[in-house]
Amino acid sequence: MIKVLLWCILFVLCWPLAILFLILYPLLWLLLLPFRILGIAVTGVLELFKAVILLPARLLGHRPR
Repeated sequence: MIKVLLWCILFVLCWPLAILFLILYPLLWLLLLPFRILGIAVTGVLELFKAVILLPARLLGHRPR
């Protein structure tokens, strides 16, 4: 919602720049998509390592603080 409001303000102040942003935003989103997927994968691997490292403590009933 805030992006739409900011775009409307930009459209009132400088409409050519707002139209350019409207055209380039989906392209930028597509360019950044692989980095988001990579971030999700890295987070998953790190969570897996954390779970494997903390498994003995969980089996013994200890909880990390």
